[in-house]
Amino acid sequence: MKISSLDAAPATLPQANEPCWCGSGRKYKRCHKKSEGRVLQGHVSPMRSVPDHIARPPYADTGEYEPWDEGRVKSPEIIERMRHAGKVAGEVLALAGAMVAPGVTTEEIDIAVHEAFIERNAYPSTINYHGYPKACCTSVNEVICHGIPDSRKLQDGDICNIDVTGWVGGVHGDTNATFFVGDVDPESRQLVRVTEEATWRGIEAVKVGRPLSDIGRAIEDAVKPYRYGVVRAFVGHGIGEQFHTDIQVLHYYDSRSTTIMREGMTFTIEPMITLGSVNYKIWDDNWTAVTSDGKRTAQFEHTILVTADGADVLTGGPGTASPSAPWAR
Repeated sequence: MKISSLDAAPATLPQANEPCWCGSGRKYKRCHKKSEGRVLQGHVSPMRSVPDHIARPPYADTGEYEPWDEGRVKSPEIIERMRHAGKVAGEVLALAGAMVAPGVTTEEIDIAVHEAFIERNAYPSTINYHGYPKACCTSVNEVICHGIPDSRKLQDGDICNIDVTGWVGGVHGDTNATFFVGDVDPESRQLVRVTEEATWRGIEAVKVGRPLSDIGRAIEDAVKPYRYGVVRAFVGHGIGEQFHTDIQVLHYYDSRSTTIMREGMTFTIEPMITLGSVNYKIWDDNWTAVTSDGKRTAQFEHTILVTADGADVLTGGPGTASPSAPWAR
């Protein structure tokens, strides 16, 4: 039996060998006790439709994605379209982040994201991408990434990552940030702060003629003093007319990451940093990735353009969630 959220638990929990409160018939120690304090999957509502007047990416109707050989260096015309898509994604993320509070469901945040993209004549890129059912990803506490918005209410003390991508003008803009829910403990606050700083250290490492491994080295160096883990299974990616292109941006140093950065390249930098293990498990929804030890993780992301003198953050600018977020002041 799957319980929608921790809200369903009684005020007084049973003893270890007593029947579990959820009605499963199993002992508490073999049922919900082992998940105590962790995020539990809520009810996921059906996929919402996008109005016909909104232009749609190729996979929108079928859920099937067929990659093609897209150039790594973008034309000035595509870059300008990506600049607009990035601005739209940043605005939507800021709107979603402002909703984060105890008692708000991630489903409510998703609905707001869905409507905000449509108001801006953009298609929420994640909808039906390989069958994904929602307009954004909401990853709470130990969820590393790809959390599906559902009926679970955010709890005081949670941390919540919101990841949004919009397709407008034939290109994608992709960004995410981690937000505090109410009164968050010092350990989690530090994790979030260091993760954001590490993201910007990675962005600062973007330079024409240098290998992508410089980005991973900068991120790893930023978190090393705190003994945090850097998730290796999920990486940054090329982006443009396709949601994901063949560029891979590792968030840890690997000498084999030898792709040379060239002016006009576009990709994301999105480190996932953990308090404990970097190993992961996937829920039975085939999307939600959680830390194997249940410890918390944070993430930030921006879409980057390589320029002659460094990096242009296409999802940055006034009103976006980072770097002007409250916890960065």
